[in-house]
Order: sequence, then C-alpha cells, then structure tokens
Amino acid sequence: MSAEATPIAIAEEDQLRADLYDFLGVLLAAPPNADLLGRAAALSGDESDLGQAVSALSRVAKVTKPKAAEREFNALFIGLGRGELLPYASFYLTGFLNEKPLALLRNDMAAQGITRAENVYEPEDNIASLMEMMAGMITGRFGKPAPLEVQKAFYGKHIGPWAAHFFSDLEGAQSSVLYASVGSIGKAFMEIEREAFRMSAG
Repeated sequence: MSAEATPIAIAEEDQLRADLYDFLGVLLAAPPNADLLGRAAALSGDESDLGQAVSALSRVAKVTKPKAAEREFNALFIGLGRGELLPYASFYLTGFLNEKPLALLRNDMAAQGITRAENVYEPEDNIASLMEMMAGMITGRFGKPAPLEVQKAFYGKHIGPWAAHFFSDLEGAQSSVLYASVGSIGKAFMEIEREAFRMSAG
C-alpha cells in the first residue's frame, strides 16, 4: 500500500496494535530476511495466549536461517502452481480468487484513500495487505487516523469473517515451522481485536 509518511501522535495502545498488524503484514508479505528474523528472535511475551505465541516465535526464529525461512514461505504461499495456503479473503469467503470480497475491499480502500503500491501485483485482499491497511488506518498512514468505529467496520467486513480461520490453518499447516508461531500470534490477536471491537460502543 502507498501513502504519505506523516507521524501522528496516537494512544500507546493503538500504536502497539498498529505495530503488531505491521509485524504480521511484513512476515506474511515475503520471506523474512536475517534482520527480521533477528527482530523476531529478540521478542519476549507474557503468559497470555498472545504472549506465549510471541515467545514461541522468538524461540523458533533464533534457530531459523533465512534460506530455511524462504523455503518454508515458498512452500506455504507460492509452491509449484500454488502454495499450501491461499491467503486471500475471496478464497476463504467464496472458494475462488478475485471475487466479490475483493471488489468490496477496493471500494472501501478508495473511501479511505488507500491505493495499491505500484510494485505490488498481489490482489489487495491478501492477508499481508489487510494487516498493513489496518495498521495504516490506526496510525493515520493514509491521512488522519481512522476513528474506532471506522476501524471496527473495516475489520468486521474484510478481516473478521476469515482471518482467524486463515491463521488457524497457518498454525497447523504441514509446511509450517516458523510460521506455525506466526499463525498462533495472528489467531490470538484476531480474537483480542474481535472482542475489543465487540465491547466498543456503536
């Protein structure tokens, strides 16, 4: 996604949410390089489900080489013809790629001033892009930070109906080693977001 980079002060809790969305987006967009693996290895978590998943990712990242991570990523998402998983809203919601969920997303992206970066050719409803979009809406990367009710509507329409299922599939995928923990983090985080939006007014 492309946008003007303008730092905007937001609540610490929202910055942490955005950071986790961004982190998931980066991990799901391309194979992690040595720097990203090093950042993942340096993480630590608490006793919550999310914290334990973060700690598990840290442990695996410490012993994962970039070449192994690249092989795993390719097996999961690229493969010969297709990877083990198809991380697109259209596929999870309809069984096919480039379907109505993508068209609906493009309409909402336009309404939020979000445009696809010129060097990105993936359909916009892939999980990495959706994580990046949520982060950008929280922080104001696409203009002003989106109000909570706008975030809630976007999440409920484009992420909530399928992302937890995808992350669960990623957690248990045959090719997942490093990405099993990424799946666990995503699944726990989606549950936290779902519950937080449910409890929010409006």
